[in-house]
Amino acid sequence: MSELAPSILAADFNRLGEQIKEAGSTGTKYLHIDVMDGLFVPSISFGMPLIESIRKESDMFFDVHLMINEPARYLNEFAKAGADGITVHKEACGDLKNTLYGINKLGLKTAVSINPETPVQAIEDVLDMVHMVLVMSVHPGFGGQKFIPGALEKVKWLKDARKEKGLDYKIEIDGGVNKSNIAEISQNGVDIIVAGTAVFGGNITENINSLKEVL
Repeated sequence: MSELAPSILAADFNRLGEQIKEAGSTGTKYLHIDVMDGLFVPSISFGMPLIESIRKESDMFFDVHLMINEPARYLNEFAKAGADGITVHKEACGDLKNTLYGINKLGLKTAVSINPETPVQAIEDVLDMVHMVLVMSVHPGFGGQKFIPGALEKVKWLKDARKEKGLDYKIEIDGGVNKSNIAEISQNGVDIIVAGTAVFGGNITENINSLKEVL
């Protein structure tokens, strides 16, 4: 069964600690944390101080998604702040392999992400270095977008490549997920599904339980 990863980007920051605790109380294992720099993507979100603060409130797996240029500059800081895994973008790294090596050296789970316009084959040479591949199903940095169906074609390719190469990385989807499409996403073999508004928009416990029922 697919795992749900609530994205705090859609949370109420006035009640962030409380909402994270509520999400964790449902048995949800992952927490997706989007870090945006205003350069790689148009939006600016938050950084290490916030992660360090909420780390005290939760023992969930902190799935830190760095939508920032040259993330290798900050790996140590995010590790110290409490990240369990770090995802970097193929498009944002001058030396992707070295960046992934740096994450692994810190003892964290390594992950690579690709934007909708990036062919999935562009990361074939690093699949043996990662614990997870994140397929963006919307254009990063913009809220309220619809799920891009082509993302599921990339998922299929990643599943086939995983089997052919004898690898065991997880496949994650992020963007445009809601109750109406989460079943199809899961049925296509996605291991971890990121959901923001579908979790934090309203009653968190009810939303999570409803999504898990569909899964």
